[in-house]
Amino acid sequence: MNNTVELAIDKLRLWREKPHVMARELFGVTPDPWQDEALQLFPSSPRLAMKACKGPGKTAVLSWIAWNFLLTRPHPKIGAVSISGDNLRDNLWSEMATWQNKSPFLKDKFQWGAERIVNKEHPETWWMSARTWRQSADKSQQANTLAGLHAKYVMVIMDESGGIPDAVGATADAIFSGAIEAHILQAGNPTHLEGPLYRACTSSRELWRVIEITGDPDNPMRSSRVPIEWAREQIRTYGADNPWVLINVFGRFPPASINSLIGPDEVNAMLGAHIRLDQYAQSAKILGVDVGRYGDDPSVIFPRQGKATFSPVVLRNVGAGVGAGAVATKWNDWQADAAMVDATGGYGGYWCEALTELGRNAIEVQFAGKPNDPKYFNKRAEIWFSMCEAIKSGTVLPNVPEIVGELTTPTYTFKGDKLMIEEKEQVKLRLGRSPNYADALACTYAQPVHVQRNRYGMSLRPAAAQTDYDPFNYDRA
Repeated sequence: MNNTVELAIDKLRLWREKPHVMARELFGVTPDPWQDEALQLFPSSPRLAMKACKGPGKTAVLSWIAWNFLLTRPHPKIGAVSISGDNLRDNLWSEMATWQNKSPFLKDKFQWGAERIVNKEHPETWWMSARTWRQSADKSQQANTLAGLHAKYVMVIMDESGGIPDAVGATADAIFSGAIEAHILQAGNPTHLEGPLYRACTSSRELWRVIEITGDPDNPMRSSRVPIEWAREQIRTYGADNPWVLINVFGRFPPASINSLIGPDEVNAMLGAHIRLDQYAQSAKILGVDVGRYGDDPSVIFPRQGKATFSPVVLRNVGAGVGAGAVATKWNDWQADAAMVDATGGYGGYWCEALTELGRNAIEVQFAGKPNDPKYFNKRAEIWFSMCEAIKSGTVLPNVPEIVGELTTPTYTFKGDKLMIEEKEQVKLRLGRSPNYADALACTYAQPVHVQRNRYGMSLRPAAAQTDYDPFNYDRA
């Protein structure tokens, strides 16, 4: 073996053990202190996560480590994912090309492609591939994104992991089966209270080495790549507690996801909480009804009186007659003042017609209809915001665990200058079920209902038409 080959082998061995040396010698860069820390931790860290503020150079670190793994391990395989195919292409994949172009050695040994980077001598067994999933994919389809990624030397890289679905992150652990060396490497902004980055920083913290990168202008360990005046300006403009500032300047998780209406801590605080009778006894009694549209989705009747909500009635696989009868029975037994039914798509409309025949006139709620407040895009957005604000201000919830996920999963965005809530079908894809409990409760905020009650909570208005129809008699028989 000649001296040149021995020198090359010694150099690759050094770079394998010390990626921070490779970054300096191969790319001619001087990493920031936190970047040096990540590079030094990588060889001994099967799971390494970087929770970052905006713009500290995290994608560059992912790229340096990816090139290190490709260059210094025999026949490695790397699967790379991001929050979308476009994001992966525009960020990490572009970054890989940038650093390859700075090294004649890498250009000679590897072929860069739009979806695959391969060793020219071993293209079938020595590669890095871009993995994506359709935006409409369900959890099982998302989980298949990393299917088939097995090798003696294998790695998963997740860029912008703050927004990657849990299903993708959960399947990454399969790479540890049968590998000599395996790594999961992720970096992202803490935008969501779910997903791989959130798990690495909370419930699975003991499995991960977590590096926290901040742009806090008063922190001596801040990233120098984040302009200090820009950071101070954001804090002055929006406030240090603003979710956008927490994420992008401080690199911290917000109390709720940046585009979620309400956070899990806020919902859990109200779950099963107590409220005195005199705090709600004078308020109207309202039933919110969401009609299950498919066989696996329940129909829910949710009672609310002011800041008190009560255990819902849950029905499955019932027609309009039985469903309307259940609403009428609850209406009578509870002496409700109104019932508001989601009539979107016509399903609830049949229940309203059946209720009319039973002597009860329900209020139809069209989720796609016009809101009372023009700042909302539609009625669904208006009632959901009203419901979440009410919970934040002290409305208590029954001890129904399903409602936590249903309330905290939907996101909001802007359509023009109007607030819009994520479509119910998209929520179902991510949640795994339709948010019918939450939609039923939201219906109780569709219209104001005024009623005068005595100090015992009894209505002083004349009794509404009664019915002795009991939809459950047949079941009992």
